[in-house]
Amino acid sequence: MRRLLIVAAALALLCQGASSQSKSFKLGKWTEIENSVLRELNRFYVDTIPIDRIRRAAVDAMLAELDPYTIYVPREEDENFEMMIGKNYGGIGAVIYKPDINGPVIINEPYENSPAHKYGLRSGDEILEIDSKSTAGLTSQQASDRMRGTPGTSVLFKVRKVRSADTVEVRIVREKIHLPDIEFSGMLDDSTGYILQSGFTEGVGDEMRKCVSNLKKSGMKRLVLDLRGNGGGLMNEAVEIASIFLPKGTEIVSARGRDSQLDYTYKTTKEPLDTELPLVVLVDGYTASSSEIVSGALQDYDRALIAGRRSYGKGLVQSIRPLPYGGKMKITTAKYYLPSGRCVQAIDYSSPDEKGEFKAIPDSLTKEFKTASGRPVRDGSGITPDVVLKAKEYSRLTYSLVLNGVVERYALDFVRRHESIPAVEDFHFDDYDDFIAFARGENFDYRSSARTLYDQMVRELTKDGLEETVKPQLEALKEALEIDKEQFLRLMKDEIIPFIEEEIAVRYYFQKAGVKIRLRYDDQLRDALAIPVTALAK
Repeated sequence: MRRLLIVAAALALLCQGASSQSKSFKLGKWTEIENSVLRELNRFYVDTIPIDRIRRAAVDAMLAELDPYTIYVPREEDENFEMMIGKNYGGIGAVIYKPDINGPVIINEPYENSPAHKYGLRSGDEILEIDSKSTAGLTSQQASDRMRGTPGTSVLFKVRKVRSADTVEVRIVREKIHLPDIEFSGMLDDSTGYILQSGFTEGVGDEMRKCVSNLKKSGMKRLVLDLRGNGGGLMNEAVEIASIFLPKGTEIVSARGRDSQLDYTYKTTKEPLDTELPLVVLVDGYTASSSEIVSGALQDYDRALIAGRRSYGKGLVQSIRPLPYGGKMKITTAKYYLPSGRCVQAIDYSSPDEKGEFKAIPDSLTKEFKTASGRPVRDGSGITPDVVLKAKEYSRLTYSLVLNGVVERYALDFVRRHESIPAVEDFHFDDYDDFIAFARGENFDYRSSARTLYDQMVRELTKDGLEETVKPQLEALKEALEIDKEQFLRLMKDEIIPFIEEEIAVRYYFQKAGVKIRLRYDDQLRDALAIPVTALAK
């Protein structure tokens, strides 16, 4: 028996070694092939080989075969990468707008307390020169790149002021700009606190703890944590936020990858602020990653009521690995699992279909897990809310106005003509005729959804040679679907005004004012607030 065990162990080691050798052989084989291809191209290709460009394309294409989160970042793109993962950059802190390549840069909105704001730049100001170089001919990205730089350095602007039309020089010292993760925190009424969180960068857990504490001091008896549209970020910050509402030592999430020695489990390490406070967490289809850790862990412990729409389903963990020449790679190293044992990952990146496309995990392959009180929850499909809330739908016209910048351009025009507006709580846009007059001169697609479907149908009928056979019916339908631009704008007035109010408000009172306007028209939030408090108790 002992001899058989020794033989079996030897065979296992041999197989393991063979597997390792096979992987090493394949890696060596393809490295040699790639290098040989490049050498042959370098020697015999008819034109000069753009080595950097084709190698970068090869690396990007290779990583794209894995998942959309594993990416290569060369040193020269480090600042953009820092902005992507940390929402940090060195600059003046302003959103710019450049409608004309040959025109000036327009300050769309400075951030509150940013260098741009502190040095007197206002919405509508025109940047004519940056460090004595004209902005005419620059793209928006090129202008932005010149405005950014190392914190502590300065940049000189020639500015035409929006009110006086005077041309002045303004020298601004750049600072490290951090876009806030908590966009708004305040009381909705005498007893309801509300926090809008848009990211999970370093320190947001401590910031959230302070916000919750301040709201409790203001009389908060229940809290709405809005994670809609929050694409996630740092896992440890998700744990910090969960620790505000769950007992110390509670397991929040575990990560498991190919190497079990690198698996780890996160537990709360701080005392909670309140483990009984009724809590609603709002989620939607853009709630992902760390947002799903927070909402999923609170759901698994029956600590919060999750409301809204099913979340995105990103259950993958990324790590940053250094590469030669100052580059780095963000690489997927593990999947994360919530306390119930479920993984929310909704797309199977390990098995592309015959077209090479990745598909969602079918419901038939998802598994059921249990919350602490025994309620069923499932893996493989994001976080399914306890209460599904209807999502607001918008007309094609409204999307067109917003995406084509018509509302944004009108807001800038409004700012040029109005020195001030009432306090945001009292501000209501009441000159819709003025907006219509502006929009009439703008070029945008104002067809209805029905009309776009009609145009598509005509194209398909033409392809099939059937257009002439149904021509009378088509002409009658076209006439029924025709709607004048102004008529359509008036029809959608109630839907469009909230977007106009928000764009105007942020240009006088910054981003928090925009949140207040959105809250004014937030039907999902109103539905969530209608949920009985007893339904939120632990």
